[in-house]
Amino acid sequence: MQDQQFFSQWIERSLPSTVTSSGLLQLEALAGDAGFRRYFRSNTQPSVIAVNSPPKKEKNAEYVGLSLFLQSQGLITPTIHAVNFTHGYMLVEDFGGTLFGQQLEVVDSGVLYDQAETELIKIQRATDKAPAIPLHDETKIDQELALFEQWFLKSLLNYHLNSDEKALLDSFFTAIKNSAKEQPQVMIHADYHSRNLMILEQNKLGVIDFQDAMLGAITYDLVSLLKDCYVYWPESWVTKRALAYKQRLVSAGLLVDVADSQFLKWFDFMGLQRHIKVLGIFSRLALRDSKRGYLNDMPLVVHYCLKASSKYPQTEAFNHWFKQTVLPLLAQQSWYSDKEL
Repeated sequence: MQDQQFFSQWIERSLPSTVTSSGLLQLEALAGDAGFRRYFRSNTQPSVIAVNSPPKKEKNAEYVGLSLFLQSQGLITPTIHAVNFTHGYMLVEDFGGTLFGQQLEVVDSGVLYDQAETELIKIQRATDKAPAIPLHDETKIDQELALFEQWFLKSLLNYHLNSDEKALLDSFFTAIKNSAKEQPQVMIHADYHSRNLMILEQNKLGVIDFQDAMLGAITYDLVSLLKDCYVYWPESWVTKRALAYKQRLVSAGLLVDVADSQFLKWFDFMGLQRHIKVLGIFSRLALRDSKRGYLNDMPLVVHYCLKASSKYPQTEAFNHWFKQTVLPLLAQQSWYSDKEL
């Protein structure tokens, strides 16, 4: 309670001069994200978002630095009004509550994805000017893929790999890492999807949750956007958009033209890396953080994993093992249902 009072007092002291308050400051708690941050909307005019972001658990300095950098590159990120790095407090611009994903059935989805891809090109073109950001390299990919065994198999499904299965996964993961290394390396948002893009006034697009930006494979953010863990599109639609984006990359000088089949293989393998990691992350969110709603998004992620791994010789063994071993375990879970798409 004392911490909350201190937080409220800091907010009152830190309100910018452009914001007016009539009466007692009130804060409305908003739905959180996958991290440890808590968000509150003020009753001021205009409203602002107060963020309580534990400094030992969240990348607050990175968020502030990257926000300013992305703005300098022509992207729209929330204006930061005030920061207290010691306590992890921030006051930021209120982007409202209209998420990209919520508008897909309201307006022309093609126009929205065109916008999202235009903003993504800006991020990728900014690579050479970007501040020091971590590498999405082999070590980082290994750490992310390890979440699959630790949280998805062991913790969620209570399944322990034998030595042959470990070897199978090692071979599969090596193919994924080799594919990532083959690709041009660019600045990646690292979570570029329908819940981290917001529709603003005049249908402009705002970008949030970019503090984990890295230098990584050129298809990483594209596959996050088009094979979204929360939004499904038919494979033919995804393929058409992916190849159209490839041409945008070539025109922007970010990619030396490669065969469509090569680009799609990069795209699919990057999707496998991301979605296998996500199976681990969603499991951890459900079990460790009591955010069990993420289990409802698992079937689509499983679908993506199986669909992509069915296409290539290097991934066939994983596909067969997952179907024979993992799917029966998933079928026993009350929250799971096959995603027939």
